[in-house]
Amino acid sequence: MIECPALPGCISQGKDEQEALANIKEAITGWLWAQDQKALKALPESQTPLLVAV
Repeated sequence: MIECPALPGCISQGKDEQEALANIKEAITGWLWAQDQKALKALPESQTPLLVAV
């Protein structure tokens, strides 16, 4: 098992060290995305940023 101590609850695993590192990178991305979504939902309706795809 591998974890990112700076991000509570962000853990992963793999069959070897290389796979575990690749998996934790993916877990970190997912963890950050989830935190971003929580922050956006906490904003008042009038402060929700307009997202533009490029």
